[in-house]
Amino acid sequence: MDETRAPVLDPGAGKTKTGYLWALARDDRGWNGNDPPAVVFTYAPGRSGSHAMDILAGFNGILQVDGYAGYNALAEPRRVGGTPLTLAYCWAHARRKLHDIYQKDGSEIAAEGLRRIAHIYKIEASIRGHAPEERLAIRQAQSAALIADFRKWLIHQRTRISAKSRLGEKLGYIHRHWDGLLVFLTNGRVEMDTNPVENTIRPITLNRKNALFAGHDEGGRTWARMASLIETCKLNAVDPYAYLRATLTAIANKYPKSRIDDLMPWAFQKTSS
Repeated sequence: MDETRAPVLDPGAGKTKTGYLWALARDDRGWNGNDPPAVVFTYAPGRSGSHAMDILAGFNGILQVDGYAGYNALAEPRRVGGTPLTLAYCWAHARRKLHDIYQKDGSEIAAEGLRRIAHIYKIEASIRGHAPEERLAIRQAQSAALIADFRKWLIHQRTRISAKSRLGEKLGYIHRHWDGLLVFLTNGRVEMDTNPVENTIRPITLNRKNALFAGHDEGGRTWARMASLIETCKLNAVDPYAYLRATLTAIANKYPKSRIDDLMPWAFQKTSS
């Protein structure tokens, strides 16, 4: 899960306000799952974690997120709508913290952290598309030791560096999210990072440069619906224009509600091939 800004016109105020599109993605291709990839965007007028709580009502299990504190309540006993979730954190964000420091300061410590993370990602690349059981076995046999060494290295560096320095803050981020960064070592279906959902958000981020804003909150909700269909099409290698044209035509011709599943993007791929 991830979220991104969605500028919305604020009627009567003469300016825009900041709404958010919350993305909830499923992409099982990394472990060769049977369900097709999909993403659903939900518009909300803010970034409060309460919106994530509402969207995920009824869902229990593991949720992969970045380090945004708005998700923390989902893992606590006070969670509304289900049992406390296990939050799997993102190694790409951990890497990004070190990369930023290396780019600015040329820090050899940051460079060493990047090298260590790269070794773990190399193992991940070799098991992409394999069954969960095989992924888990290889992670336990190969990645776990690298992670343990990274932990020792992290603790050692934090004793040498001021926690208030730029590098110290980045190392502190990794330390605070450590438990969630280990989740991928315990479940072969969990990825190392949130890249699958981030990739679905990237086109929306780019579109903010081309579209000024949604006209109102309902426009934001329409934006979310259309983004859900278009990005799910792209995940399933379906031409969004061809899909929308065929699907809207079918609906206009009174397509039966009982066969709504046949109008999903992944079904279009099968029927049009």
